[in-house]
Amino acid sequence: MNRLLSLILLIGGIILIVYGVTANDSLGGRATRFFTGSPTDHTMWLLLGGIAAALVGAGGLLRGARTP
Repeated sequence: MNRLLSLILLIGGIILIVYGVTANDSLGGRATRFFTGSPTDHTMWLLLGGIAAALVGAGGLLRGARTP
């Protein structure tokens, strides 16, 4: 069960990262970066959440691989 949850977190994290990169390259994201110099909050939450979920998922898979 832990391996399944770790795999789901890893895949979900990758999906969130892809959505974050897509949101960053959208027209609204470009306009916000042009005027403020920084990405939108939505983009940052997608990227940070995706990175965190992917790291936890990968860590769970690696930890599960070491224990018999």
